[in-house]
Amino acid sequence: MAPADAGQQSLEEEITDLEQRLQHARSRLKCQLSPPDANRNGPCNAAPQSGPGPLTPTLHTLLLLCDSALPLGSFAFSSGLESYLAHHRPSPPSASQVPSVHKFLDLSLSALASTALPYVLTSYRAPEHVEELDNDFDASTPCTVARRASVAQGRALLAVWERSFRTHYASSSATSAKEIEALSNFQSLLRTPASATDLPANAHLAPLWGLLTRILQLSLHESAYLFMFSHARTVASAAVRAGVLGPYQAQAVLANRELQDKIRGLVEEMWEEKVENAGQTVPVMDIWVGRHEMLYSRIFNS
Repeated sequence: MAPADAGQQSLEEEITDLEQRLQHARSRLKCQLSPPDANRNGPCNAAPQSGPGPLTPTLHTLLLLCDSALPLGSFAFSSGLESYLAHHRPSPPSASQVPSVHKFLDLSLSALASTALPYVLTSYRAPEHVEELDNDFDASTPCTVARRASVAQGRALLAVWERSFRTHYASSSATSAKEIEALSNFQSLLRTPASATDLPANAHLAPLWGLLTRILQLSLHESAYLFMFSHARTVASAAVRAGVLGPYQAQAVLANRELQDKIRGLVEEMWEEKVENAGQTVPVMDIWVGRHEMLYSRIFNS
């Protein structure tokens, strides 16, 4: 099957699934608005239709990328949370630090969206420019600790692709040769000595995430939302390991409707933002992240 045919089939399956879900939601709404007696023997009590509806082709890929066991090295970083908590002691000392975690997560997501999300979106839309985007992102990241974490996770993402995903996705009929070529060229540049090129590769996470998720056939919205959600999960996980949140509290944070709305709002806000306009909207975040390596004792790399 040609890539265009495969892409069309994927869209048709997604449209069918959405239509079925819309029909089901309308039926449930009708049941809720109808008097109870009218539904006693009506469609609300009818047996469900046999057989599941078609699943979106990207569901399996989403599950892979959402897995906390994905070896991206994010478990080694707190994204500045440890430093933030060290510089914001509760008063009195016995007070809970849970509100501080919520405040930090909100600020951290805003900072990530304004600095990194435009690079994810642009790299997805223009995979042939991934080298420039990587170089620009490196130049626009003044915080050494943040830069080190971004490069470490970007290289880990490349390793996951090369060792785990490449065999199963590179030969897919729906994968465009353009994206594969762009990634291969970038990997070649990464292996080239810095003195032999005017545009050295760093392998930052944001531009590589956009390119890899396009190769893995996620939609642009899925790519952006998952990028932001993964960051929220990393912060919540760091709070658990730091002893500030319990496992159930962390899951409550991630399940919170406010978090979902926050991520959707940030993705919508940055949807058309150009990388030239990307910049830190929470300047103090760079200070918290940068001072992490100055802590007397720490449990995270950054």
